[in-house]
Amino acid sequence: DRMQTDPFGESTVRAQMHPGYQNPSCIGPSGPADPELSILSVQSVDERPIALLANYSMHYYGAQPVSADYYGAFCRRLEQLIAADGVDPPFVAMMSHGTSGDLHWMDYGKPKDLPGLERYADALARLAHEAWKTVEYHSAVPLAMAETKLTLDRRLPDAKRLAWAQPVLAKMGDRPPKTKEEVYAREALFLRAQPTRELILQAVRIGGLAITAIPCEVYGLTGLRLKALSPLRPAMNIELANGAEGYIPPPALHPLGGYNTWPARTAGLERGAEPKIVDVVLSLLEEVAGQPRREHRPPAGTYPRAVLASKPVAYWRMHEFEGPMATDCSGNSHAGNYEDFVVFYLGGPPSAAFSGDVRLSRSPHFAGGRMWASFPNVADTYSAELWFWNGLPSDARPVTGYMFSRGREGDTSCPGDHLGIGGTQYGQAKLLFLNGNRDNGVLAGRTHFGLRTWNHVVLVREGKRVTVYLNGAHAPEIEGEAEVTRPPDAFRVFVGGRCDRFANWEGRITEVALYDRALTAGEAAVHYAASGMQPNTQESW
Repeated sequence: DRMQTDPFGESTVRAQMHPGYQNPSCIGPSGPADPELSILSVQSVDERPIALLANYSMHYYGAQPVSADYYGAFCRRLEQLIAADGVDPPFVAMMSHGTSGDLHWMDYGKPKDLPGLERYADALARLAHEAWKTVEYHSAVPLAMAETKLTLDRRLPDAKRLAWAQPVLAKMGDRPPKTKEEVYAREALFLRAQPTRELILQAVRIGGLAITAIPCEVYGLTGLRLKALSPLRPAMNIELANGAEGYIPPPALHPLGGYNTWPARTAGLERGAEPKIVDVVLSLLEEVAGQPRREHRPPAGTYPRAVLASKPVAYWRMHEFEGPMATDCSGNSHAGNYEDFVVFYLGGPPSAAFSGDVRLSRSPHFAGGRMWASFPNVADTYSAELWFWNGLPSDARPVTGYMFSRGREGDTSCPGDHLGIGGTQYGQAKLLFLNGNRDNGVLAGRTHFGLRTWNHVVLVREGKRVTVYLNGAHAPEIEGEAEVTRPPDAFRVFVGGRCDRFANWEGRITEVALYDRALTAGEAAVHYAASGMQPNTQESW
């Protein structure tokens, strides 16, 4: 009910690029940030610094129309810091534009804070200076470069879009556009006149360092993916290099709308442009490295090891960079299927116990879509385990959202098992179990959940007996009986929504495990303890 209207008069906008600080209409970020500040330092044979190239994924700070923005301030300050260490003559500092098509310095999930351009740049320069002190230099390193050209289609206006644009353009005449509608009406003609674009893509190797160059405004998720899969590490990605072909949102971001997706010269490439560019760039990296790209395997900490020790029939860690497949880590080959309106690689529960190191665990964000998988051989004694983070206020609708469902696709009477958080109808802000609209067996929990808090839940069904454990507590959060209403041919489980799509989830769900037996309270407590988490751990946007 808070969606906005695009320039074409349609209610499609869920992703707002600048919503304002702590906007109550917003749930959280639509993509992850790449937090790395990378540097390449060069010195002479007599150890005098010559130059430094930095790379950072932040759009710009905001300055005068003609300005080097924080890049110039960073370079000036870093040159001062190096000179202060006794270097004469001072060396040249450079800052390149990282993958920041959807990244800016403001944290809209927190109160407004304006550090100022100079203070912001000074903080980055000091970080780079400390890293510079630890650089190891080599008298000789392998050098290689590869380049190719990639032709991509643009998203051209169809007959309906051209019919919309014609009266807008006729009203404009020969004057420049003044409104969003006029801008995008004229852009439709530009796209039609140039239906394809040729991109120059590059990869450079300097020793063990990889540098990629992409002529687009690249999202943070794409940069993280390239770094994770690159055969060379570390890696830095330079966007808007050798051209400016507009934003390239990953395909999952297109359904959420926003100006980064509206067809124009600034965002006109085909919906599948991002994965095509990533694949070509990785091929270039393979060429300069002489090695294959890495596989994406979520690192395992104490929590996933505890889950696997309990032998689930399926375990979706949900650390994917993209859909449509959710990988089953149990070894039982029960791959899941992501629908549209799910975005990927957001922060998961903030504990190293999930990833095994200081890196973030990861989670998809369900923004109206679901993940589903088929299980024909799991009977009416089973358990489902997951971590959830709810972003929707509990007074927004009758049921705040369903996180897990087992039933028949599209059946509006929804016989089966459905676990979620209650809304204005009953069980507000508490766990809610429902066995379908006809039987209407409702069981509610006791604990109120705050917004954007990570919690662990285990649903256990043993015939008519339903038990739900929360955050490692041995005492059940929900305990009672509910008739088994799931039809014999209802084989699917759904994560992030109900089988009939009523009250789909608005938030994050990750580390989902399914068992063909009843987990005990002790097992649920062991799993939770292995996470190192505390109940209701809140996370900012």
